[in-house]
Amino acid sequence: MEVQQFYYDNKIVKKFLFATMLWGVVGMLVGLLLAFLFLFPNLTDGIPWLSFGRLRPLHTNAVIFAFVGNAIFAGVYYSSQRLLKSRMFSDILSNINFWGWQLIIVATAISLPLGYTTSKEYAELEWPIDIAIAVVWVAFGVNLIGTILKRRQRHLYVAIWFYLATFVTVAVLHIFNNIELPVSAMKSYSVYAGVQDALVQWWYGHNAVAFFLTTPFLGLMYYFVPKAANRPIYSYRLSIIHFWSLIFIYIWAGPHHLLYTALPEWAQNLGVAFSVMLLMPSWGGMINGLLTLRGAWDKVRVDPVLKFMVVAITGYGMATFEGPMLSIKTINGMAHFTDWIIAHVHVGALAWNGFLTFGMIYWLVPKLFKTKLHSISLANAHFWLGTLGIIIYALPMYVAGFTQWSMWEQFNPDGTLMYGNFLETVTEIIPMYWMRAIGGSLYIFGMFILAFNIITTIKKSKNAVSDELAEAPALQQVSKRRVAGEGWHTWLERKPIKLTLYATIAILIGGIVQIVPTLMVDSNIPTLTSVKPYTPLELEGRDIYIREGCVGCHSQMIRPFRYEVERYGEYSKAGEYVYDHPFLWGSKRTGPDLHRVGGKYSDNWHLNHLYDPQSTSSGSIMPAYQWLVKNELDKSKTEDKMRAMVSLGVPYTENDINNAQQHMLEQGTQIEKNLYTDPDFVENYEADKKSGGADFIEMRNREIVAVIAYLQRLGTDIKVKDSEISSNKN
Repeated sequence: MEVQQFYYDNKIVKKFLFATMLWGVVGMLVGLLLAFLFLFPNLTDGIPWLSFGRLRPLHTNAVIFAFVGNAIFAGVYYSSQRLLKSRMFSDILSNINFWGWQLIIVATAISLPLGYTTSKEYAELEWPIDIAIAVVWVAFGVNLIGTILKRRQRHLYVAIWFYLATFVTVAVLHIFNNIELPVSAMKSYSVYAGVQDALVQWWYGHNAVAFFLTTPFLGLMYYFVPKAANRPIYSYRLSIIHFWSLIFIYIWAGPHHLLYTALPEWAQNLGVAFSVMLLMPSWGGMINGLLTLRGAWDKVRVDPVLKFMVVAITGYGMATFEGPMLSIKTINGMAHFTDWIIAHVHVGALAWNGFLTFGMIYWLVPKLFKTKLHSISLANAHFWLGTLGIIIYALPMYVAGFTQWSMWEQFNPDGTLMYGNFLETVTEIIPMYWMRAIGGSLYIFGMFILAFNIITTIKKSKNAVSDELAEAPALQQVSKRRVAGEGWHTWLERKPIKLTLYATIAILIGGIVQIVPTLMVDSNIPTLTSVKPYTPLELEGRDIYIREGCVGCHSQMIRPFRYEVERYGEYSKAGEYVYDHPFLWGSKRTGPDLHRVGGKYSDNWHLNHLYDPQSTSSGSIMPAYQWLVKNELDKSKTEDKMRAMVSLGVPYTENDINNAQQHMLEQGTQIEKNLYTDPDFVENYEADKKSGGADFIEMRNREIVAVIAYLQRLGTDIKVKDSEISSNKN
């Protein structure tokens, strides 16, 4: 039998490992800054690109796609070559993958703080960056599949199955969720509206967690845990069940993010059913990982790599138990919009993704540089600091979430809300926010220890990373049919194209069943004749609201609970969102819901609240948006925006578009008059004028007026009689 010699490409692995550590530090530091902004909301006052609303999506994107994304590529490029006994298909594609991904991260780090965002969670990047992501992802997929096709190992190990499913599913999710209509070089509108946009977004959002943060890491678990423990995976048969059931069931679970919303009931119930079923394959994978270490617990006690991996797998088990539990409607009604969800997300991110990445780095670097780790003691210190950080971060957030819900829903004996002022719930959980900041600080300090330990290891090594010589027999041709005694899955593993096709079918079924009826059947989204398109000024105000990331703290979805209707007004209807491109339902209430805020406060109250939140709401942790008062409203693209909306089905007439500038001037002038008839505004204006500020002059042309116009519009399209509201409360 011919034995062929070839070289593994280790240099590409080294590049991705370095990028993983760099972006991990950056992403986590941004997260720590955000944690302190809850405690010191005026910390970055006057600096738009450092405001909470703009930094929050930067943090999530940096941690998910920069830190975790680079870790995925590092692990996949290292393990795939060895599992397939082949160098990667193309060095050029490998480098396009690396440099393209880093450029995308840099573009993200620039564009999000500047306010270029679509506002869709985990998919905030604007359309040119979305296209770049698709191109680089395809380069990665072609490289992976090309390597599989030229492999020297006949059967595909379970890790490769998960890598293939990741490539296919992320491509499908990314493309369908980011179908947008460009308005300018960095502005677009989602082609979906309202309820439809919400369903597509959370089909993507939940499965971005599933197929970017879970399936590739399960592949890494199946490779690196056996390698680090020097033991085979516990059960091949269990890995088969784990893989197919997980990728089929996961794709259905997205609607559990939209329970008790305006999403049709049948779609919500499908999401609940499949989310509960998801517990079984998830725990099957956890059990397979942990039982691989049976008989190796003595090694676990002394090896920091295995310690990180054990806690990572345990964190995966905890998060995948809690996810199905949170999908049960009763529990979801308690947890949704609270900090409970923040705790849940970070248990998965910090333990599962973070610790598995750390274990992989500690295992890989000595092998790549042909040396020993600089300090086992420092690695152990990192482990305990990180573990303590996770606990101190997560537990207070669980307490905060339960506290929020219990305060929101309490009534006095006379039927009034016990805590009618939303700020009462905010001030109550400030101590928990302090604990979160301390826990996050410990976790990041552990990350610094890792960086020091790895850099010192590399400096002490006398060996540069070089391509590694390997040899394996050439792949021999065998019958395409199943041979005697060959299991069906063993046969499928030597047919990568068929395996990929079957995996694609498995992930498409759930999406088709849920999304197509919602998009195609009009009766699923009842129309309300009273709902009209936004005026040009309101449309501009909505875009500024999106730019500033207000949806990160405020929901626009009132659920049909007595305490929500009492607090905010009539519960939200599907037909109210038909002109919302994109939807802005939100997923966290750091501040109150805004869907019925229109007309509740004066124009001057909104101006003061945005200019200095503590002046209207003592104890508020909302940051100031003073630049909205100072910035002149850019009206140059209003007509283009309206024409784009017409293309998406919003019924603006040609007359509406032609007269947009006049309509904006008239509505802005009316708001300006409202401000000048308010004694408080005049008093503030005179004081500001004397101090040389004159910030409040000619308000009609300021961004603040557009935002006020939008806020005053919210929830005013439907009129509900008091008797009807009363009946809905009970």
